[in-house]
Amino acid sequence: MVKKFTTNCDFSGTKHPVTFFVGDSFSGVHPLAFQSRWLSKEKGGNVPNEIMDSFSKLKDIADQSKVSFEELCGYVIDELNESKSLASDAKKALEFTKDKSSS
Repeated sequence: MVKKFTTNCDFSGTKHPVTFFVGDSFSGVHPLAFQSRWLSKEKGGNVPNEIMDSFSKLKDIADQSKVSFEELCGYVIDELNESKSLASDAKKALEFTKDKSSS
């Protein structure tokens, strides 16, 4: 099953969120190669290098471990979303406790 994620891409110095779809890719082809090329050619945007590098590393890990790249991406994306949710909840809790202590 194809996985969906959104990241900020660079459009001439301005960052905008772009949604990507990740699935199994051909051997020797970067998982985001076609979408990255399209974004650059058609929209003038660039995927951050750290995103390209991260997906390249995930592809290598999946290949070496003989696991599904899609499943590995799904796991990583879910973990990142969970950690963002935890960070947001922690920030809200900290703000709540600051409000209560100043009362």
